[in-house]
Amino acid sequence: MSATPKPLILICEDEPELASIISHQLESVGMQTQIYHRCAHALRFLKRNFANLLLLDITLPDQDGFSFLDELKRNEINLPVIFLTGNDTEVSKVKGLELGADDYVTKPFSAAELIARINAVLRRAEGSRDFNVTKNARITDNPFPFEGAMVDPKTMTATFPDGSTEKIGRKEFGIIAYLANNAGVIITRKNLIHSVWGLHADVRSRSLDQYIVKIRDLFARKGRPITNLRTVHGIGYEFSPSPQPGEDTAAPADADHTAPTA
Repeated sequence: MSATPKPLILICEDEPELASIISHQLESVGMQTQIYHRCAHALRFLKRNFANLLLLDITLPDQDGFSFLDELKRNEINLPVIFLTGNDTEVSKVKGLELGADDYVTKPFSAAELIARINAVLRRAEGSRDFNVTKNARITDNPFPFEGAMVDPKTMTATFPDGSTEKIGRKEFGIIAYLANNAGVIITRKNLIHSVWGLHADVRSRSLDQYIVKIRDLFARKGRPITNLRTVHGIGYEFSPSPQPGEDTAAPADADHTAPTA
């Protein structure tokens, strides 16, 4: 029987000593933790990785917690958030909850209280959220093959035929999932962007193309160049999956060929 995966808790707190204490307390009860002291560093991680919950201090060196939560939502990064703060005023609590935070813990707090709050939020999240990594892909989806690799949504990794495993960023993962689910059809850039980033995302075609390049580079480095992802100029892309071992690779009936003479 496989062990239950440990939830990953991000700690975004500008006091190193407090962050370290929280980390030790959470890991002692079977959680994984990652510490960041600046919002920019936490955002960089969350753009490429999944986390189960964010413990977010309101006062940070580069940005306040309220505006950071708003920035996460603009980037379509949705995860449970518990604010950590020394400000116990009702106005701040209401503001944090109205912005979409799941709970609010005032310093100083006991380890037992914090762990209980985290577990309560995780239970609510498990029952109410669909664990979207991007708009079109969830960590609860089944692993799927893509150009010789096995892509695992739960770990956001691709395992290649040589046995090596590579991490995949959030958006790259969403694009791969969309291509795999829309093989053999013309995919417009607009539909691809809306499916991965969301309907209101302000993403330019050049940015999308850069993510496509990252995917191509990853598979090329692993000896699996994606030669069948065709750019349709002025429209988008067309992906035709490579034949899997054992599949009939004969030319289709409408292929361009010269008929034999009698």
